[in-house]
Amino acid sequence: MGFSGASTRVASVVLFVCAVASGACSKPKPTAGVDAATEPRVVSLTPSTTEAVFALGAGDRMVGRSRFCNYPEVAKSLPQVGGYVDPNYEAILGLRPSLVVGARGPGGAAVEQKLQGYGVATFFPRTESFAEIEAMLTGLGALLHRESAATETVGRIHAQTEAVEKAVGGLPKRKVLLVFGLEPVVVAGPGGFPDEMLRHAGGVNVVADGPAYPTIGIERVLALDPDVVLNASMAEARGTERIRSDSPGWRDLRAVKEGHVVAITDEAVLRPGPRLGDGLRTIARAVHPEATIP
Repeated sequence: MGFSGASTRVASVVLFVCAVASGACSKPKPTAGVDAATEPRVVSLTPSTTEAVFALGAGDRMVGRSRFCNYPEVAKSLPQVGGYVDPNYEAILGLRPSLVVGARGPGGAAVEQKLQGYGVATFFPRTESFAEIEAMLTGLGALLHRESAATETVGRIHAQTEAVEKAVGGLPKRKVLLVFGLEPVVVAGPGGFPDEMLRHAGGVNVVADGPAYPTIGIERVLALDPDVVLNASMAEARGTERIRSDSPGWRDLRAVKEGHVVAITDEAVLRPGPRLGDGLRTIARAVHPEATIP
């Protein structure tokens, strides 16, 4: 999915929209050497990898972060080094990192090559499935000498996923449209971790073909006729309030008429990282409010 116009505004915050490369899942490896004998100095260019570093107990190794990295709260006190698609290389190098991490996405290869040219190790794994997210956590745990913490984090995600599946297992599947942006309308398509999240939550993604994060028109939204609309357009000003019974186009949708629009304000649903299980629980509660989600 390309970055242009209003899509860029959505994708800049919802950074998982970046991950569109294909390939089999394998244990990710750094693309340049990391000294195994020393604790690395880490700069993170995506919120999910920033969260992962802190979740693994290595937050004290972080020396810089992207402008979008806002969790945990302590991360906000770190120096900013630009964004994922527009990193400030001078700022990055000024922090003397030995490792720069981020999620795989458009422009990632160029960022890695440039950093490697300066002698900085990089780690930009794919995170477009639960398995890939878990592999990212395991690989990062190895690089940060936090293997046991990575194992615990992955185990927690497994336990949360199993608990959600058990809670919704006997309930009817609901057709769901998961919306990330409204200007234009950007939704969850097949092949991305949000699509997998919907399946674990007892939903069926109504967008069954096309790319992982397609831009669609309101006419197609009406034709898809979802039972539930999950509005996660928190990247846009008042986005989660803008699908209403009087909203042009949307007001003709059955789910809107029936009051089955749920505003999602939990950023965990947007982050392919250690809070994956938390995001899944938020989605499951929205899809099946009648269920008891632990």
